[in-house]
Amino acid sequence: MKAVVDQETCIGCELCTNICPEVFSMGEDGKSHAIPDEIPDALTNDAQEARDSCPVSAISIEE
Repeated sequence: MKAVVDQETCIGCELCTNICPEVFSMGEDGKSHAIPDEIPDALTNDAQEARDSCPVSAISIEE
């Protein structure tokens, strides 16, 4: 599974980076970016929590 952040929708609130910093980080553009790699199995639940917590639904997780 991979995480994807819609850059047009992201408001840069940093909630996802606080929940799952191993997968999400803030870019110089002030928006969240997901790691380009597969989400490690041990972090799947945290990545899904970050997706579900996003106030603007900018995160999707693709299988």
